[in-house]
Amino acid sequence: MTAIAFVAHHERSAAAALAGATIGWLRQRGHAAWLGADDAVALGLAELVGERPVSDADLVVTLGGDGTMLRAVRLLDGSSVPLLGVNLGVLGYLTEIDPPQLTDALARFVAGADAGRWFLDERMMLSVTATGSVAGTWRALNEVVVEKHESGHTVALQARIAGAPFTSYAADGLIVATPTGSTAYSLSARGPVVSPNHRALLLTPVSPHMLFDRSLVLDPSEDVAIEVTGHRRCELAVDGQLVATLGAGDVVTCRAAEELARFVRLGPHHFHQILKAKFGLTDR
Repeated sequence: MTAIAFVAHHERSAAAALAGATIGWLRQRGHAAWLGADDAVALGLAELVGERPVSDADLVVTLGGDGTMLRAVRLLDGSSVPLLGVNLGVLGYLTEIDPPQLTDALARFVAGADAGRWFLDERMMLSVTATGSVAGTWRALNEVVVEKHESGHTVALQARIAGAPFTSYAADGLIVATPTGSTAYSLSARGPVVSPNHRALLLTPVSPHMLFDRSLVLDPSEDVAIEVTGHRRCELAVDGQLVATLGAGDVVTCRAAEELARFVRLGPHHFHQILKAKFGLTDR
């Protein structure tokens, strides 16, 4: 028996239909399958709720897009349970399959990796710590952002790399991204595109009001500390979720996490081909 948990987009009717049909299909074959309580209530599928956390599963299936994948990573809270993403949105960077492929993919997963029918794609994450008036720890798969709280003003941020002062930024904010997150907010701030097979930290300023406006690609051993040095408040967001408001003297430190995000792949996962399709690039 295989235990499979589902995490679904709350506002997509296709997610409810697919969750109901697939969980029923799995249970008929003797497997344990369930939705988290919040998802079951939101989708009107209370009969499919499970009492076990997603971290107890052998596999977590996400029904939605990349945002749903990021939410599943947060729910796993560092657990090594692999994820299989089903794309119900536009072209996603993280999701692996479309809905018609789901039952075949699950049958392949149950058969086992030893059968050569799937493999794991492991991605670096960030460990994030806030100190000062705000204290907390988080993990990020895409990025950490320290950004202005009020529109119309820049904020003053001091960056330290591997414990040594680097420079002060006058900018709308700073992004610390993983290679996986290089195609998210960092990209819109003109950061580099980095293959997710790499391990690196990307430090990208957002609308800097200074001559130095370049991104830095750092070794994963080089942690990045960002201190709010001006009087204007900042917001701290982790994978797009606002987690704290920062004031002068507060410090956010980002380093490579020990834990990895693990995605089930059914075949070659060519990041550059996904990038090509996303941006409508031609062969010549």
